[in-house]
Amino acid sequence: MNDKIKRAFWQAPWGYKESIAVVGGLSFVGLMLQLSTGNFNFTLLEYPVGLLAIVGLIVLTGLMIWRHKSPFFVWFSGVPMSVSVIGGVLFFALIMGLVPQHGDGHAHEHSPLGFDTVTRSWPFVLLYSLLMLNLSMVTARRLLNFKWRDYAFYLNHLGLLLLLIAAGIGAADLRRYVMHVQEEATEWRVFSDSGDMIELPVAIHLKDFYMEEYIPKLAIIDKKTGETYPSGNPQMWQIDTLNTKGEIMEWQIEMLEYIHEAVRNSDSTYRHVPMPGSCPAVKVRVINASTGFDRTGWICGGNFAQLYMTMELNEHLNMVMTRPEPKLYRSEVIVYTQSEKAIPASIEVNKPLKVENWFIYQYSYDSDRGKASTTSSFELVYDPWLSWVYIGLWMFIAGSVLLIWEGNKKSKISKDDHLE
Repeated sequence: MNDKIKRAFWQAPWGYKESIAVVGGLSFVGLMLQLSTGNFNFTLLEYPVGLLAIVGLIVLTGLMIWRHKSPFFVWFSGVPMSVSVIGGVLFFALIMGLVPQHGDGHAHEHSPLGFDTVTRSWPFVLLYSLLMLNLSMVTARRLLNFKWRDYAFYLNHLGLLLLLIAAGIGAADLRRYVMHVQEEATEWRVFSDSGDMIELPVAIHLKDFYMEEYIPKLAIIDKKTGETYPSGNPQMWQIDTLNTKGEIMEWQIEMLEYIHEAVRNSDSTYRHVPMPGSCPAVKVRVINASTGFDRTGWICGGNFAQLYMTMELNEHLNMVMTRPEPKLYRSEVIVYTQSEKAIPASIEVNKPLKVENWFIYQYSYDSDRGKASTTSSFELVYDPWLSWVYIGLWMFIAGSVLLIWEGNKKSKISKDDHLE
């Protein structure tokens, strides 16, 4: 015990002090790089460099296994180093949870320490790399003494390692683009963040854009400022075809007629015409008992084809209709690939289409035209590593569940032996 107390710093066998020193020193080096060069440039790891990095990790692990009896391997694959590097990564994860994170663009000024772009900061990248190397050594150390009963450990750690590699190194090959397509047109071109036009290996032909809208609301606004009344605590009344009566503050509202697809029939009336450019309109009676106000008329929010119509309540306030919010919108498309495939599909929000290594999401539409939009916007995400991320994730989850199950089983056996 006295020998352990008197052991000099960096004298084998190494423990927590040396492990914490390595994690702290690597974090300091990363901080200096962050201050001098800015965020880590993930394009440096684009294919095939990322693949070479994985090969390098495997080779380095193999070399360490070859010297598996060395004090360095025992320390690097031991508990002190694992706990220290996980603690360092969790520290930056805590920062990521406390500080709002931003993309790596130039739309705003980033923190020089990288606290608002943690996953792209040098300290996090270096510690993440150290974690992958440590996990490789830990797994290799257990595999050197392979036992079938440790299957849950192997599944858990190999899954986590695969998840870290695919999510970390694979981030360099991730691409996101927004493509705008007109109805009955085919598009394959997008623009990069720098404004350069890029031709993609997939093309989208938009056959039709379909949209459903919620019934809009009525609100009261100040004529001069345009603010919703009352200021600071605006109130609105949801138009309801079943419950036809409501109120906004001191104004009582009775719905007399509602047309979801209406066009102007005269200067002050509307009729139902289901056509592009139609919009919701409602006929209401509004009463204010305190002022004696009592008026009946049509209110319409208007759109690119229809003029809006409001009801004047007094010299300061008008009752208006809000724009209807989208309930559902989807695009009927045909996706063409370089392998000469033509894939018909229906793409909705939260229902993307996967074509090879591309994910195509319904992104937006022409909000000024609403349901009459003839343009649909898609987000195209290229992520060739995503399948490996999912494989690693499910391996890790399965291994974790099996570790818990094995632990409970051993605990029960131990308890039964104790009772005997």
